[in-house]
Amino acid sequence: MPKPERSFSPAPPTDPRVPAPAGRPAPLPPAGLAPVDKETTPGILFGIGAYGLWGLLPLYFYALQPAGAIEIVANRVVWSLVFCVLLITVTRSWRVLAAAFRNRAVIGPLSIAAALIAVNWLTYTYGVTTGQAVEASLGYFINPLVSVLLGVFVLKEKLRPLQWAAVGIGFIAVGVLTVSYGKLPWIALTLALSFGLYGFVKKRVGPRADAITSLTVETIVLAPPAAATMIVLAVSGAATLASNGAGHFWLLVASGVITAVPLLFFGASARRLPMTTIGLLQYFAPVLQFIVALVVFKEPMTLDRWIGFGVVWLALLVLTVDMLLAAGKNSMIRKRARAAA
Repeated sequence: MPKPERSFSPAPPTDPRVPAPAGRPAPLPPAGLAPVDKETTPGILFGIGAYGLWGLLPLYFYALQPAGAIEIVANRVVWSLVFCVLLITVTRSWRVLAAAFRNRAVIGPLSIAAALIAVNWLTYTYGVTTGQAVEASLGYFINPLVSVLLGVFVLKEKLRPLQWAAVGIGFIAVGVLTVSYGKLPWIALTLALSFGLYGFVKKRVGPRADAITSLTVETIVLAPPAAATMIVLAVSGAATLASNGAGHFWLLVASGVITAVPLLFFGASARRLPMTTIGLLQYFAPVLQFIVALVVFKEPMTLDRWIGFGVVWLALLVLTVDMLLAAGKNSMIRKRARAAA
């Protein structure tokens, strides 16, 4: 039986889907039945909810003014930990969490993932709060291309022709945007690289830690420096948590829920949808971020920047076509395997 090509498909982090155990193939649906049935609609709704909330995050950061990026991220970590502790308690998952800390194959990668997501959050929040939300959205547009490159350089995978074409077009886009901005778009590149590596590390953890456990471990790792940052800001008089009224205080406290809920929505979506659909839904977030930057924040877009973004979107179109063709090819292989069984 021919095997489908192995590819590191771009996908967001904390993918909770559990593959079949080694040596035991996943059960195939009977011939004549669609592989995705009544789970599809709620899966898509959960996916739209997750990416929609991520896409609207710039509005939340805007509402948190005058808090800066460092204070926002520090609060986000601390209050996320509080929310995660409540979730762990409600779901009675303390033993699972303890087992994760005892497992080096889990705690090591998740500590690296925590550092990567901290870099990602700081960079993204800095971009939004300093009037560079358009460039921040660019980072998540080019993230799928970074994921493809990780497959080549880390997993030593062989790219298909359309994937090579998409990567080549992506490099052209970065060149055009570098000329447009007058500098390397470091915010976009840092976001794409940190998020791509974060997703890669989380995929390596695989089924050994579910979404809630992973998020809790990551926030525990980040909590000490985050709490220390909040203390330093408070002592120096730079903190806004308790000095800008009750509304501002509760908005910052809500960062824990706002961080965790999209991840839970994504987990519910990823369990119900095939990887191809998840890969298409991921573009929903940067599109919303881009629209918010233009319509709400009124950030400028010159002609050469439109051209640069257009080249990026062309690369994503090529990558999407390749992904759909590969999914169709793999589906045909599975159908032939079922027919021959």
